[in-house]
This record gives sequence, C-alpha cells and structure tokens, in this order.
Amino acid sequence: MHAMIPDAIRPAGTDAFGRTVDYLRISVTDRCNERCLYCMPEGYKGWAQKEDHLTADEIVRSVEAATRLGFRKFRITGGEPLIRGDIIEILERIWRLPGTQTLGLSTNATRLAALAPAIKRAGVRSLNVSLDALDPDCYHRITGGNIANVLGGLHAAAQQNFEMIKLNCVLLRGLNESEFLPLIAFAAAREMPLRFIELMPLSRPDVLSDPNFLSAEELLRRLSAEGSLTACEDFRPGNGPARYYEFRSSRLPLPAKLGFIGALTTRHFCEGCNKLRLTADGKLRPCLGRHGEIDLRLPLRSGGDVLGSFREAIANKPESHEFLASYEPGRPMTAIGG
Repeated sequence: MHAMIPDAIRPAGTDAFGRTVDYLRISVTDRCNERCLYCMPEGYKGWAQKEDHLTADEIVRSVEAATRLGFRKFRITGGEPLIRGDIIEILERIWRLPGTQTLGLSTNATRLAALAPAIKRAGVRSLNVSLDALDPDCYHRITGGNIANVLGGLHAAAQQNFEMIKLNCVLLRGLNESEFLPLIAFAAAREMPLRFIELMPLSRPDVLSDPNFLSAEELLRRLSAEGSLTACEDFRPGNGPARYYEFRSSRLPLPAKLGFIGALTTRHFCEGCNKLRLTADGKLRPCLGRHGEIDLRLPLRSGGDVLGSFREAIANKPESHEFLASYEPGRPMTAIGG
C-alpha cells in the first residue's frame, strides 16, 4: 500500500506510511445505558474505575496537545458520552481551543431530547446516531433499549439545525435485515445520510461467523434489485471511511444518501486512515483492529511528555488492521471508544 517513510524525514503528524493523522476520537466514558450486542459482551463487568477516567481538564489538555501536532478534527464518543455529567463543559472547552476546526459527537440519542440545544451551543457541528432498527422489539433485542427515546432525541436534534446528522446501522444477519428498507426510508425523509457498517470482532471473536456476518457488498447487491445506486465520489460528510451512494426507489419519498463501511471486505480499507483513538482511561490507540496502546494518563498526571506520547502513537500506527487474522479483542468496543 505505502512505502514506509524513515522517521528522520517524516513530517510531524504523518505516520510511517505517509498518512496525515489529524483526527482524534475521544471516549469520555466506557459506560453506556444500552447493551448493544456488537459493542458489549454479555455479562461485561470491566468498567473502568471512576478514578481511572480522564478528568475534563485532562481531556482538554490532551486535545490541546494534539492540536500542536496538527490535529484539527475531534469526535466525542463512549460508551454513551451523554451520560457523563460534565459532557457540556468538555465540549465547550474543546470547541474554544484555537486548533479545533470540527467537533462531532457520537451518541445513541437516548438523552438527546434534553441535551440537544446545549450540545449545539457548546460547539458540536455534527452528530452520529446509532440506529440499528425502527421496530421496537427488534431495536430492544439488539440494544436492550427503547426506540421511543431515540426517536425523540433525533426529533429534538433535527430542530437544532446541526450541520450534519448521520445515522449508523450495524449489519446483523438474521437480526435487522428486515429493517434496512424502513431505515432507508426514514433517513431519506429527513435528508440524513445513513451508513451501513459491517460487523467487526469487537465484542467477542466469534461474531464473524456466517450466521452473524452480512457484508456491505451483499447489501449493495440486494439494494440494486430494489432501485438504482449511483456512486457519490465527491460526497464526504465527515472524516470517516464510508463510501457513499445515492439510492433511488419508487418506495422512497426522496433519494437516500447511503454510506457503506466495509472494514472486513473493502480492499485497501485502511489506506486513508487519519485517526487515533483516546480511551476513557487515557490510552492512545493507533488502530481499532490491533492491540497496541500508548499510555497518555501517566504523562498527563506526572508532568511527563504528552506530545511525546502522541508522536509515539502516530509512529506506531500500523498499515492495516488484523480483523481477518483471527483477531481476538483485548477489550470490547465500549472500553475502546466508538
């Protein structure tokens, strides 16, 4: 994919494969008020202790350090970030940093109804909302939650005129296949891009079995039989790896913008990866699909070299993930950050 660039001539903020790393996803908690099958293993009890979570000050100091290395794009994640009591303060302070160009939030929307106005005032410009089903029973089977709370949150967010609200649906064979067309119609009516995401082995290693896994390519083939798909080469509403299509069908009120994230089946999926992750307990993660982490909490609390930890994380960013190499997660998605 890329020839490796020697450390001595590599520009700051560029990894060993020539990719500019300017996007940081920041988990503010590993806790969540839902229990999504693909994110949290059944019976998971490995919550970080409260004192292990980075404080608001430590999170903001981390982001400020990242801006000094050229990071400009930030997204707050969890767990569910809106269950953290000081979330609005964290958002406000990150948005006020001179280096911040974009600030987004990923959420299950269950608390958006009450918080959407404050989130918008705090500086958030875009929302990613998990929405794996519209049918109440199906939604509950996947998440353990109540779809009514999500729909109320989405309605409240739509009133705030965010620059972008994207919907995310994880492809779960045998669970939410009947929901794809209703979700597309829902998204099209609200002019919200809908992204379909392949299942990744981030709750337990056996999730990629044939009874569970549904590829983005298979869904594209199915949709081609329902209507027309046109690639949107220049449509990039965010910083992620989705490939977008316009979908038209007689069953839709308007054309739908659909994104497909095929981490396991898309060739060269990692080629343009520009991100690091910061976990709620202060670890920098160069790659979602590899185990390596760099401790940021220690230098934050001991007066150590915070910039050095970021440089180390960028230097250790691998060429590609290991999801197809019998990858076994060291800790689940809820503990890594979405």
